[in-house]
Amino acid sequence: MEQRVRNRPGGSAGALSEAYDTALLDLDGVVYAGGEAIAHAVESLEVARDGGMHLAYVTNNALRTPDAVAAHLTELGVPAGPADVITSAQAVARLIAEQVPRGARVLVIGGEGLRVALRERGLEPVESADDDPAAVVQGYGGLELPWGRFAEASYAVARGVPWFASNTDLTIPSGRGIAPGNGAAVEVVRIATGAEPQVAGKPLPPMHRETILRTGAERPLVVGDRLDTDIEGAFNGGVDSLLVLTGVTDAARLLAAVPEHRPTYVDADLRGLLTGQPEVTGSAADGFRCGDWTAGVRGDALVVERAGEGDGGADARPGAPALDGLRALCAAAWTHAGDGSCTLDAGKALAALGW
Repeated sequence: MEQRVRNRPGGSAGALSEAYDTALLDLDGVVYAGGEAIAHAVESLEVARDGGMHLAYVTNNALRTPDAVAAHLTELGVPAGPADVITSAQAVARLIAEQVPRGARVLVIGGEGLRVALRERGLEPVESADDDPAAVVQGYGGLELPWGRFAEASYAVARGVPWFASNTDLTIPSGRGIAPGNGAAVEVVRIATGAEPQVAGKPLPPMHRETILRTGAERPLVVGDRLDTDIEGAFNGGVDSLLVLTGVTDAARLLAAVPEHRPTYVDADLRGLLTGQPEVTGSAADGFRCGDWTAGVRGDALVVERAGEGDGGADARPGAPALDGLRALCAAAWTHAGDGSCTLDAGKALAALGW
């Protein structure tokens, strides 16, 4: 089980794909962005799968059905079936089914993924607050979701109908940049009604429970790009995590992470599944070392230095920023912050590493 207050990234002598039986992979920002595969994702997942690692795709995006997600992955070169996909729509549908009678009507504000998940649980999706719903569920409905859908949710919630949300991610990565996520839409209904929804998606327990029930994972590794969903979800579930820097989290946010947002491992992309992870050694007094890099605190700033002219160890990917230096900086920042968030100036240190 992951330690509760992590003060440095972890190390692994062997490849992560061999140390864990199942990778619980986020999709947006990890496997693809804007519908296109992220660099190195397809090849890395193929090697991990061929080596015996079970790959499961766990997404807070409730828009598409598992069949549609699996078909998209397969088109990208990542063979997957519907059973390999776990969505927040499935998690919230189970949560609702535990609180309303079978066959109950549920007002849906979202896409087809929510409707399919509700029917799987024996519930009837409806479109209007006047359809006498027993619950309201809200999930990401895409950029074209009409404004009137939020009004329907608000009418029902204001009457006291129980309100559920698949997830509350404020943003979602796209091929053109960062777009508003379901959390932004949830805020619209919250402002209109003053109510609070029950939320199922990452980082909350209903999503972790749904994932474990559907995958049967015994030694899972959560792989994600978001600190506040993927990494916090792993923390809450007591399992290890790998943060990849291909999505919304950048190096500066990582250094400022509070304990529940600190990943077990850090890597640039999904190639991190196929390698060991270098150990960070040292202390606040002597400096934290990883590979050729040493990091520490000087005054009100984080500092990092490289010793010698080595080949860079784990940083020897052409054109890659210095991952070992970033790992050492994490140790310096997280140790200094303790159970809070590091506020030291990291600008010069990150620039020296190429981040």
